[in-house]
Amino acid sequence: MDFKKMYQDKLVTAEQAAGVVKSGDWVDYGWTTGTPVAVDAALAKRLPELTNVNFRGGILMWVPEIFKIENPAEHLTWNSWHMGGIERKAIAQGFSFYSPMRYSELPRYYRESQTKPDVAVFQVAPMDEHGFFNFGPNASHMAAVCETAKVVIVEVNEHMPVCYGGFEEGVHISKVDMIVEGSNPTIAEMGGSAASEVDEAVAKLIVSEIPDGACLQLGIGGMPNAVGSLIAKSDLKDLGVHTEMYVDAFVDIANAGKITGARKNIDKGRQVYAFGAGTKKLYDYLNKNPECMAAPVDYTNDIRSISALDNFMSINNAVDLDLFGQVNAESAGIKHISGAGGQLDFVLGAYLSKGGKSFICCSSTFKTKDGQLKSRILPTLNPGSIVTDTRANIHYLVTEYGKVNLKGLSTWQKAEAIISVAHPDFRDELIADAEKMHIWTASNKR
Repeated sequence: MDFKKMYQDKLVTAEQAAGVVKSGDWVDYGWTTGTPVAVDAALAKRLPELTNVNFRGGILMWVPEIFKIENPAEHLTWNSWHMGGIERKAIAQGFSFYSPMRYSELPRYYRESQTKPDVAVFQVAPMDEHGFFNFGPNASHMAAVCETAKVVIVEVNEHMPVCYGGFEEGVHISKVDMIVEGSNPTIAEMGGSAASEVDEAVAKLIVSEIPDGACLQLGIGGMPNAVGSLIAKSDLKDLGVHTEMYVDAFVDIANAGKITGARKNIDKGRQVYAFGAGTKKLYDYLNKNPECMAAPVDYTNDIRSISALDNFMSINNAVDLDLFGQVNAESAGIKHISGAGGQLDFVLGAYLSKGGKSFICCSSTFKTKDGQLKSRILPTLNPGSIVTDTRANIHYLVTEYGKVNLKGLSTWQKAEAIISVAHPDFRDELIADAEKMHIWTASNKR
């Protein structure tokens, strides 16, 4: 095959690519740093003459031009697989909606769904000598998108890191319908929030549970970053990585010489991830790094993959939880925040791992806009709150006041353990609530 000739034959302008979108179409915008730029701008100019164009994507890292048109709700819906701040703001404008699903199920969903993408358009790295466009740090579900879309459009960005994988980390030119040479913007960065004193206190409690040779999964946020920072400074060795999201903390741990993957039962020596988002430091580290392995999310988040790795340590955040042990990591009541993601997969998989542990961590309290101190540990979840992990799933709960293993506890034991790591100012009130709910006994500590 003459890949260079194929490339020229399929090369179009952003306007020509945008021209294939029709009213009523489902348009896939890829994922995180792969969201299109040039075609998005061209499509925003067309949208006012179209109706009911349904977009799919997730974790937007900048505001797409299609969001900026006049009265977007009259022309489009944005259907997110996992929401960030940009998408949350668009909910109030009436065109942004969450699609609830375990993240690990996405590839199968695309392959079996009745609603196939009419058009898929996303950013990729430049074509290699073998005719492949690498997805960058976005293997995730993109191979399944390309397999099922009626029209596949790639927007080439010379700044996109080339992320090696085991499989499904790119698309061949023979499967591509149109190629747009984009404006080559720098890859969008996602800075991690700075760790607070509470984050660091929680991190110390978690790191003490991690053995040499453990395999790590870190979520996003200040607490996982604090854990990563402590691990980088620790005496731990021969750590492995198998994670949904690759974050900056892993780069710090690797550069400190703590990650070798030598004790991994599968993918020995490889740091495995479904997607990566962070700072330029992360993208530079992932670029053409054979130690790192981009893989589809139905592999990274499959509990069979997770449980195959001994001493698997899963570390994730929560918004709040209740005295039954139900964990909400997705909403503040009915106000949507993020999504199901892979948290439950990792909670389940880690417990199935030999020596594995999952940690749900959160600060015991938060402050409202008017300065009121509120407990994140509640008698029952607020109306509308989403149960991300059921009461049967939680293993370790960690706040700045301690860590407790909740697995297998009776309701009265569990309530007592959860209250023991609540903020002291709320413990008596929580005990009174537990008594009303008949999950407290005379033998419970006070």
